[in-house]
Amino acid sequence: METLNDKLDGKKLELEYPCNWCYKVIASEKEALEKAVKDVVEERTHKLSHSNSSKTGKYVSMNLDMLVHNEDDRQFIYDALKKHQDIKMVL
Repeated sequence: METLNDKLDGKKLELEYPCNWCYKVIASEKEALEKAVKDVVEERTHKLSHSNSSKTGKYVSMNLDMLVHNEDDRQFIYDALKKHQDIKMVL
């Protein structure tokens, strides 16, 4: 049986821009995550909402929803979030 991953293998994600995009951002603490997102998106309109916390409270994840204008814009934000010292992971 062919899975969705089989069908998508080697295919580029095709999106119609501009579109809303959700990044899942993971950090050690909520305040640091919020500041990191503000550092990256600056004055752009966005919505940051709580997603999850680890059982031990060591990590917190939040959803960052925002309008991206094109593929370069989407990738730039992803890379900038990923490179930020306070962010552990971006999905």
